Amino acid sequence: MTDLIRWDPFGEFQTLSERLNRMLGREGLARGGRDEALTAGTWMPPVDIVEGKDKITLKAELPGFTENQVDLTVEDGMLTLKGERKFEKESNEDNYHRVERSYGSFVRSFSLPASVDQTRISATFADGILQVELPKKEETRPKQIKISAGNGSKKDIDIKKSR
Repeated sequence: MTDLIRWDPFGEFQTLSERLNRMLGREGLARGGRDEALTAGTWMPPVDIVEGKDKITLKAELPGFTENQVDLTVEDGMLTLKGERKFEKESNEDNYHRVERSYGSFVRSFSLPASVDQTRISATFADGILQVELPKKEETRPKQIKISAGNGSKKDIDIKKSR
């Protein structure tokens, strides 16, 4: 009986990367290698986006940041989140064996739907979580309309405008 082997397309990229690093004499740069490199690079904070009836809420995890270290802008229907986490060495005598926290600058951009009222966007920052409230425009919210039947009874229905 033959065993099935699941193919991982990203595993091919990992193998290629490891081969190139070996060929160039940089074996320690392979992720997960015995001598992982201690380098800083770009990273992206994880983000949750939830849509409710009246607003869209975006939450970004930014542990160790303060509100002054984060730049939030809205321009031409695009919400952009920028920041940078700098690597701060304790002293020249410290010998780091492993650095797993991500360092460097990041930029995340999100296209805003036409239903968002860009003039009323607000943001709060607490406990390493940036929360951005994106209120919806009044005219794009569902409205309840009463319809009268010919016999005098009324029926409630939801009519949602297309965007």
